[in-house]
Amino acid sequence: MLPTSPVSRDVSGNPFAGRKLTINHSYGKKLEATFDAFVEAGDELNARKTRTVQTTGTFYWISNIASLSALDEAISVARAEQNQGGVPQVVGLVLYNLPDRDCSAGESAGELSGRDGLRRYKEEYVNAWAVRLARASDLTFAVVVEPDAIGNMVTNQGIPLCASAKPIQEEGIAYAISKLQLPNVNLYLDASHGGWLGWADNLPLAAAQFKEIITLSGNTTKVRGFSTNVSNYNPFQATVRENYTEWNPSWDEDHYTSSLAPFLEAQGLPARFITDQSRVHLPGARAEWGEWCNVSPSGLGRPQATDTGNEYVDSLVWVKPPGESDGQCGLEGAPPAGVWFNEYVKMLVENAHEDVVPAESLERTTKSWWPQY
Repeated sequence: MLPTSPVSRDVSGNPFAGRKLTINHSYGKKLEATFDAFVEAGDELNARKTRTVQTTGTFYWISNIASLSALDEAISVARAEQNQGGVPQVVGLVLYNLPDRDCSAGESAGELSGRDGLRRYKEEYVNAWAVRLARASDLTFAVVVEPDAIGNMVTNQGIPLCASAKPIQEEGIAYAISKLQLPNVNLYLDASHGGWLGWADNLPLAAAQFKEIITLSGNTTKVRGFSTNVSNYNPFQATVRENYTEWNPSWDEDHYTSSLAPFLEAQGLPARFITDQSRVHLPGARAEWGEWCNVSPSGLGRPQATDTGNEYVDSLVWVKPPGESDGQCGLEGAPPAGVWFNEYVKMLVENAHEDVVPAESLERTTKSWWPQY
């Protein structure tokens, strides 16, 4: 049942307001291959757009225990930019290492499994996050928590691995929430996307699942909100309504956040969102929502923006680093998940949103405190 009167929404704590999403220079280095390809082809316009992408903030993915060093990199880069560059930062991070993650698709299966995996997740992974973020009290963090996990809990319990993983993953996410209750950390639990949890029957189930996990994490724990469309291709505001969205109130991410918000509020949860727009499919690119892998044609979506026209949305952001493959699927010759897919990123740049303005020069922008490559 939805609330009968409006719930007041506090937007004063938006971590993206007045702050710039930290640049991921390791990602920018990969784009040198894209830049070189455009220059070799004599395509100066898209080469200059690539230079712009290299200085656009994206989230850092910490997808296994070995990659915890990327947390240190993100903190170092943000601190230098804030202290030496004078630009307040919001550090975008993705916490992504649950046991038996990606239980329904398998393209992004991780290193941990079962109860022993949960022990390692807590002791070796989440605890390391807590220590690092607590030490960086001078910085503001926005953390996306476990992409797709809750989507699988709500809709894929008919898959044996997802069913057996659910209680372990619930405990893992609850533990992460409880350990990251820091004043400088803004947690966004992942809410999949409108084509997954946005159907009318799924909206209340999703809100109830969020409530269950947050309750499990402790009575005093808080989250900032929820992330949507992470690593997917839905537009925030679609210019064309695709045929496969018929009967779905969440036919783009603008509608999804507005559709899910009342159900979250009815559960006493904050109805605030960030939406990934790093990659957006062009009209007609998909025949159905189930096409999620290396969708073509697509383009870079609108980068960080808080002026969305949607009262529930903190910001549009780039969570998935554009150019990293979704897996060996979708397009012939696609590399494994997370591996650089240069032909694909060239297409993304060519079809980029108008806010991805070409740099004035082909020269790579650099500052004295930036790493050299």
